[in-house]
Amino acid sequence: MKILTKEKRKLEKPKMRHEQKYFINEADAWLLGRRLPLVMKRDENSDENGEYFIRSLYFDDNEDSAFFDKLAGVQNRDKYRIRIYNLSDKVIKLERKSKRGDYITKSSLTISRSLCDQLIAGDTNHLQHAADPLLQDFYVQMVTKGLHPAVIVDYVREAFVYPVEDVRVTLDKHLRSGLYSHDLFSPNVVTVPPVTDPTVILEIKYNRKMPDMIPGLVDVVESQRCAISKYTLCRGYE
Repeated sequence: MKILTKEKRKLEKPKMRHEQKYFINEADAWLLGRRLPLVMKRDENSDENGEYFIRSLYFDDNEDSAFFDKLAGVQNRDKYRIRIYNLSDKVIKLERKSKRGDYITKSSLTISRSLCDQLIAGDTNHLQHAADPLLQDFYVQMVTKGLHPAVIVDYVREAFVYPVEDVRVTLDKHLRSGLYSHDLFSPNVVTVPPVTDPTVILEIKYNRKMPDMIPGLVDVVESQRCAISKYTLCRGYE
């Protein structure tokens, strides 16, 4: 099948990274959005407002393992998703995010629209011949555990990068759950906020050691560190 043997792919070598997540209020997010650019660069994909829209379709198995493992605090677990930006099919990412103890890794593969549609439809035809390890693993999860689309997760991201230790700071706003729709590319999906209070999720990711200057940039705001999962928030709303 040509779509698999000639798939334009980019399989990233997973890196073990630290990840910290916080709930902050909208006023503090506004403050950080003006403070962080003094030292960090904005993500190259940002629009004129310094933001971009993310939609992810998360997958889970017949036992809802990703959902319940997160709630139970299982240390070693995986989540699968397909992610797009600004509702465009120009860049489509198949991703596996894994937690291994205190570290997070992510494997990412650029896929075509046709392959994306095939995975969402649960069609395993020819997937057993896929050359990419991530796609192979996705196929195994489909046939052995019934991996299938679970929920759409939408939000607007403001992102900043710093080269030392590959630091990435993101402000994720307007989190919404797509309820029972799996129509990844539709602008008409009905979505609802999974939390009642308007909050922003601050995430800080880095490799081995956080540069000393980063905490000084973000400590000016009140924050509550939490084991936040956008997926479980949006699934929990259902």
